[in-house]
Amino acid sequence: MGSLITNIVQSAALVASLPQTATNGLSRLGTLQAPTFPEFLPGPLQNGFPWGTRTAARTNPYELSPTTGVIRPYDFTISRGFIAPDGVNRSVMLINGQFPGPTIEANWGDTFQITVRNRLEGPEEGTGLHWHGILQRQTPWYDGVPSVGQCPIAPGKDLTYTFKADLYGSSWYHSHYSAQYAAGLFGAMVIHGPHENFFYDVDLGPVMLTDWYHAEYFELVKQTMTPGAPPVFSDNNLINGKMSYDCSRIPAGGPSCTSNAGISQFNFQSGKTHRLRLINAGAESLQRFSIDGHTMTVVANDYVPVVPYQTNVVTLGIGQRTDVIVRANMAPNTSVFMRANMSVPCSLTNQPNAVAAIFYEQADKTKTPRSAAQVFEDSSCGNDPLTRTRPLFPYPALANAATTYNVDITAGPNGTGHFLWYMNGQSFRANYDHPLHLLAAAGNTSYPYDPQWNVINFRGNNSVRVIVNNKFPAAHPMHLHGHNFFVLAEGVGTWDGRITGYPNTQRRDVQQIQGNGFLVIQYDTDNPGVWPFHCHIAWHVSGGLYVNLMEQPDKINDRGAVPQ
Repeated sequence: MGSLITNIVQSAALVASLPQTATNGLSRLGTLQAPTFPEFLPGPLQNGFPWGTRTAARTNPYELSPTTGVIRPYDFTISRGFIAPDGVNRSVMLINGQFPGPTIEANWGDTFQITVRNRLEGPEEGTGLHWHGILQRQTPWYDGVPSVGQCPIAPGKDLTYTFKADLYGSSWYHSHYSAQYAAGLFGAMVIHGPHENFFYDVDLGPVMLTDWYHAEYFELVKQTMTPGAPPVFSDNNLINGKMSYDCSRIPAGGPSCTSNAGISQFNFQSGKTHRLRLINAGAESLQRFSIDGHTMTVVANDYVPVVPYQTNVVTLGIGQRTDVIVRANMAPNTSVFMRANMSVPCSLTNQPNAVAAIFYEQADKTKTPRSAAQVFEDSSCGNDPLTRTRPLFPYPALANAATTYNVDITAGPNGTGHFLWYMNGQSFRANYDHPLHLLAAAGNTSYPYDPQWNVINFRGNNSVRVIVNNKFPAAHPMHLHGHNFFVLAEGVGTWDGRITGYPNTQRRDVQQIQGNGFLVIQYDTDNPGVWPFHCHIAWHVSGGLYVNLMEQPDKINDRGAVPQ
C-alpha cells in the first residue's frame, strides 16, 4: 500500500481541506448529498412499468425495445475551467461547470435530446460526444464520433443529439475528439429497465473510476508518439472525481497543490441492499474495485444483464461497466473504505490506489474508517473468466459467421520515428472534413487513396467474426460501436478454435484482449453503417489503434436522410 493511502487510512479525521466547488465545480457526485436514483422516471406506464411487460430474462432487447414517446432533454455547455480534483489545481474541460459531467437519465425506450454547445476557448477546439454503448439503430449519425458520423462541433457552435435509449443499464458518455475526455469531458448515463433477476432497496447511482493526469491531454498525446520519450504514467486515481494527493511530489515551480483535498463519500443503510453502477472512465488503466468487508453480486456487464454471481473484486477495463448489488450487513455505526486499485502489472501509474468512505447511518462521518482491504489476485490483465459471465437473456451467435476477419495488433515507429499503433499494418488517421458514414450514405464506400481511414467493408454479409491477435505484450480494452458483440473466446497465445459458453456466450461492448493474446468476437450486421472498433486506451486510439467496420452499405439510407 502506497504512502498516500497509508496516510489517509491512518489519519484520525476525515475532513477535506477543499470545498466541493474547488475539487469538482458544480457536481455533487462524491458527496453525501449526491442524489439516489429511482427505479424509473415519471412517464406513461403499462402494467406498472414504462417498458410494459418486457423482462430482462425473456425479452430480446435488440429486437423488442419499447418506444415510449417520452423525450428527456438536456443542455450541455462545454468550457474550460480550473479545478483540483485531487488537490492539484489544473485546467480542465467541464460540462455545465461540473466534473464529472452531469449524469443523464432515461427509461428504456425514451428519447434523449441533448444540445451540446462548444464554448471552448484559450485555445479553441472542436469536440463531439459519444454515447457509449447506445446502438443508434435509427440514428447512426448521432453516435458522436468526429470523422465517422459527424464533423466536429466547431468552437462557438451547437449540435443537438437526438437518439433512443435503446438498451438499459449503466454507461457513460465522453468526448470522442482526440483524447479530450482525459481532460474531464465525460459523465454517467443511467437508463432504467427491467431487473426481475435481482432486487435492491437503494440505487446509489454511478461510481466512476478514473485515472488522472496533471498534464494537459494534448501534451500527453504528443509524448506517447515522440521518438525516445518515456511512456505516459497517470498521476492519481479518482473515485467520482475525488482523491487526495501527496503534494511533496509536485516539483518546484509546478502547479499549486493542497494536501488532503478530500475523498468521495457514500451512504449505506444497514440491512438494505444497494445498487452501484461501476464505470471505468479512465484513459489508460485497468481497475480493480472492492469494498472492505463486503461481497458484491454482479448483475450486469456493460448493457447486458447477467446471471448473478458473487465476487469480492470487480475488474474493469476502460469503457467497461459492471452493476453490483451490495448488502449492508454491518452494524449501523460502521464505516468502511471502498477501493479502486489500478492493476500495477496492467497499467502505467505513479499512484494506483483510490479510496472512498462508506458511512452507515449512525457512523461518525468525521472519523476515518478502520477497515481492512480485500485480498485478490492481480496478475491477469483480462476480465472475469467467460465461464462466469452468462447473459440472463440467451441470444446465441450464429454457429457459422458469414465472413471472418483476422486482425493483428502491432506497434512501432513510422517512417519519421514516431511511435504508432497498427491494425493489420495500418495506423488509423481521421479526416474531420469527410465523415465516413456521410460518404457511405452518398454511395461512396471505397477509399483506395485513403488507406489511413482503415475501413473494412463487409458488404451484405449477415454476420461477422473478428479474430484479433495481439502481437504486443500490453493488454487492450477493445470497444465496438453500434453493437453488443458475442465474446466467443479470449486468452493468451493463439486461439485453438474452441468457443466458450456456447450457445449463451457473453455479450458486451468492451472486452479486454490480453498481452500476446487473442480475442474472438462475433456480431450480426443488423445495424447498417460505419462502426469504429478500437482500443479504448486514449493514448493507443490516438496513436492509430482503430479500424472502421462497414456493414450493409446498401441499406444505410433506409433510415432516412442524414440531418444537416
